[in-house]
Amino acid sequence: MLKRRSLIARFGAATLLASSGVAHASPPSFQDFLESVSAEARRNGVSPATLQRAFSPIRPNDKVLELDRRQPEFTLTWDQYRDGRVSQQRIDRGRQAFADNRALLDAIASRYKVSPRVVVAVWGLETNYGGFTGNFNVIEALATLAWEGRRAEFFRKELLAALRILEKGDVAPERMLGSYAGAMGHPQFMPTSFERLAVDFDEDGRRDIWGTRADALASIANYLARHGWQEDERWGREVRLPAGFDPAIAGRNNRRPLRDWASMGVTAADGTALPALDIDTALLLPGGAGGQAFAVYGNFNVIRRYNPSDYYALVIGLLSDRVA
Repeated sequence: MLKRRSLIARFGAATLLASSGVAHASPPSFQDFLESVSAEARRNGVSPATLQRAFSPIRPNDKVLELDRRQPEFTLTWDQYRDGRVSQQRIDRGRQAFADNRALLDAIASRYKVSPRVVVAVWGLETNYGGFTGNFNVIEALATLAWEGRRAEFFRKELLAALRILEKGDVAPERMLGSYAGAMGHPQFMPTSFERLAVDFDEDGRRDIWGTRADALASIANYLARHGWQEDERWGREVRLPAGFDPAIAGRNNRRPLRDWASMGVTAADGTALPALDIDTALLLPGGAGGQAFAVYGNFNVIRRYNPSDYYALVIGLLSDRVA
C-alpha cells in the first residue's frame, strides 16, 4: 500500500474537484490496474505463471514517484557537464576496461562494425563500466509509473515489453533490476529497446545485459549499428574557429562538407589544417561563442539516438578519444 501521504496526494485533488461540481472518475486501485495490464499481457502471449511471478511481490513504490517528480531542470553549463563526466578517474577506468576486454571488443567490432572505444564510452557513461546498473525492481518501477498517471501510456508500453521479456526467459524477475524509470542492465536499455536491440552474443540462449558482459557490450554496438553507425568515420573533433566567425551559422541543422568549413578558416584544435573531405559536417558551440567548438559528423547523430542531448553525445565522443 502507498504511504498515507501519497494516498492523500493522489486522491485529495479528485475530492476537491468533485466538491466543486466537476465529475471525475475515481482512479483505479493498483490491484485493478495490474489486472488490466495482466489481461492485455495475456492477449500478447504472456502466461499466467509469468504474470503471477512478476506481479505477486510488487506494490506502488513511493521512492520511484519521488525521483520521477523531483527531476531537476537541466541547468548545468557545458563546462560543468563535461568536467563532471570526462573525469580522470572515468578515463583511467575506461582505459582499464578497454584493455581487460580487448579481445571481446574486437570480436564485437568485427560483427557490428562499431568502434570499440565508443562502445566502452557509452558503457562508462551509462553505468560507470557496470559499476552501478540500478537496484530497482523494473516491473515494480514501471508499474508504479504507469499507474500513477504521468506519462502513463509510455510506461504501460514499457511494462508490457518487460513482461514479454520475462516470458521469453532472458532474465528472471528478481534479476530484472534497473533505474527508477526502468532502464536496465549495463547498457541501460528500456524494455522496448531491449526487445528490438539486445543480442545474445555468447549464444547461450539468453540476452543477458545484466550479468553477461559479452551480451551487454554487443547490445550497445548493435544499438549504434542499427541506427546507422559508419565504420570508416569518426564522431567528430574539437576545432578552432577563425577570428570573426559568426556563431549564428553553427548548429546541428547547418551542415556542409568539412572542406567548406576548412576554407572558411576552421582548423583542428591544435591549429593544423582540417582534411579536405566531403564528409557532412556541422559545427557546435556547446558553451556559446568563445568556448569550445566541435566539428561533428554523422556518427555524432547516431550517438544522439542513444540519448538525444548534444552534451551527452559530445561527452561520449571525448571519452571515447581518451579511453583508447
